[in-house]
Amino acid sequence: MLQKTENKMSNNNKSKSLHIAMYPWFAFGHFTSFLHLANKFAERGHKISFFHPTKTLPKLSTHNHHPNLITFIPISVPPIDGLPLGAETTNDVPASARPLIMDAMNLTRPVIDSQLALLKPDFIFFDLTEWLPDVARKHSVKSVYFSTVYAVAFAYLSPPARNVPDNYRFNEADLVDPPPGFPCSDIRLRAHEAREFGDLCSRDFGGLPFMEKNVRSFKECDVVCFKTSREMEGDYCDYVEKHYGNKPVYLTGPMVPKPPSSKLDDSFDCWLKGFGNGTLVYCALGSECVLDKDQFQELILGLELTGRPFLAALRPPSGYETIEQALPEGYSERIKGRGIIDGGWVQQQLMLHHPSVGCFVTHCGAGSLSEAMLSECQIVLIPQAVDQFINARMMSLDLKVGVEVDKGENDGLFTKQDVFKAIEVVMEQESIVGREVRANHTKWRNLLLEEGLEESYIDGFVQSLQGLF
Repeated sequence: MLQKTENKMSNNNKSKSLHIAMYPWFAFGHFTSFLHLANKFAERGHKISFFHPTKTLPKLSTHNHHPNLITFIPISVPPIDGLPLGAETTNDVPASARPLIMDAMNLTRPVIDSQLALLKPDFIFFDLTEWLPDVARKHSVKSVYFSTVYAVAFAYLSPPARNVPDNYRFNEADLVDPPPGFPCSDIRLRAHEAREFGDLCSRDFGGLPFMEKNVRSFKECDVVCFKTSREMEGDYCDYVEKHYGNKPVYLTGPMVPKPPSSKLDDSFDCWLKGFGNGTLVYCALGSECVLDKDQFQELILGLELTGRPFLAALRPPSGYETIEQALPEGYSERIKGRGIIDGGWVQQQLMLHHPSVGCFVTHCGAGSLSEAMLSECQIVLIPQAVDQFINARMMSLDLKVGVEVDKGENDGLFTKQDVFKAIEVVMEQESIVGREVRANHTKWRNLLLEEGLEESYIDGFVQSLQGLF
């Protein structure tokens, strides 16, 4: 049964201190989501053993708020033909090489096996490694599939709901429309998005089609867990539970990220303070998104066209080593003093809560959207890949908290005018659509920040896990 925020069980089970192991997919968005949950467990006195690739420790350790209870256990990434020397995570390779990261993870099975035999945790949280539940059962460890993406994407793609063939091969026509009984009939994929999804689902990913890996993981684990709340995605979670044979589905709640203890870089802070409250546009497409030159230029020209101050955190486009090499002629001079294109790491949470920032243009990754929902920035949606397309539809068509940039139905391309229009709609005070999304955003932000909501979810989640003994 889908977990509610309250659970009843014996006092003995309630008081059981848990030992939880974690083995996330080797991508930083997954590491940080798992570690955020680890901190929530540790706050309640539970012990965490966190498996990770060796070289990621410096970046992860800064997010460990309870080093007395959260122990990092480095895992060496085996060499794979075609995988660059020293590559450990998806951030180290182009998108086409990400299946090789999974090939390498598959080769760590003996190491995880021996670690579980040694540590004997109560649970292991994982995603994508479909072989892990079998290894866990061998050592009487319960396995939890922890989804770092929204439930809406799993509900939309659900092979059981779509009655797809056993080979899990989708084509464009299979995915344009939602499956029967899907909670929001307005959510659908454009033709180019359905093609991309179909390609991903069918692509071999560590020896299996990507979607088959997910389905096996769902079916073999003891519990499915989503980083979401019933208030936002209850209908989608119910849909997933129904179509996966009533597999227990637990929710962590909104998992509100705590404000970083660090401060915004002085150079950014000083520059931002030169603009009025809520006037600046912040654009960020995530650490793994690389646009081609034409789309990169359309995006930054659209930002220029608004006439508003802006800061864009973008990777250099495909084929270019630096941002400067790809800028349109005369662009730097035209935006001087009011625009910055930065190719480095930007402290996003701090940016979103800076008084001068009034609009967030996002690629619609689940982590970025969670941060956006908790900010007072207006939200412009420009999804770039896979689940981000469905996330954008949920935000714009179901929750109605943001506006999506128009794109071509078949080619997925946007123009500078499309970028300009979306920003103006949410920023213009007299815009009818803008007023609606601003009001809805305020409603959802207040709900997600409601005192006691997150604590209730996490406590309920822990009690549900304890109740499995």
